[in-house]
Amino acid sequence: MSMRLPLVNLLAEVRACRACTDLPLGPRPVLQAAQASRILIVGQAPGARVHATGIPWNDPSGDTLRRWLEVDRSQFYDASCFAIIPMGLCYPGRGRSGDLPPRPECAPRWHPPLLEDLEHIKLTLLIGRFAQERYLGADPGGVSPRVESFQTHLEAGYMPLPHPSPRNRRWLRERPWFEQLVVPELRRQVHAVLDD
Repeated sequence: MSMRLPLVNLLAEVRACRACTDLPLGPRPVLQAAQASRILIVGQAPGARVHATGIPWNDPSGDTLRRWLEVDRSQFYDASCFAIIPMGLCYPGRGRSGDLPPRPECAPRWHPPLLEDLEHIKLTLLIGRFAQERYLGADPGGVSPRVESFQTHLEAGYMPLPHPSPRNRRWLRERPWFEQLVVPELRRQVHAVLDD
């Protein structure tokens, strides 16, 4: 039986992970968490800009996400407010139509021990298909119906969201209900947790 590491030691172990040495820019796990974290953000995987800085969501997608949440950078990067643990902790490289999917071995390896230590999480934001499939199960309808029916997941503490990437501008333009209905409720949920 393995001993449970204190979170600070576990985070050091995660950041030292070199399981995927074949990554195009090499391994560099990017995440944020603290024992007191209250909101968990589960995204896809760091992009090249995030890999370069080692700061999660430090790119245009992060700017959009912070606007959706109605929080500034200092609050977003306060680990007592937000834990940020993507499905893939390292930049996976580029494919023909953008970044590759997160490596499949990463979340099963690191999410369970990390989440075990995050005992104060009240709300989990599931950003994109990979996070939603892991935590909500497969859905042949994809991201859109999940996001549209976000209320059904709130009781369990989950809120599914589309990815805030500039590549998703068309998705957002074709679904005005997201900005009109989902974003205000997202802000309400986030601030209810942070102000508690």
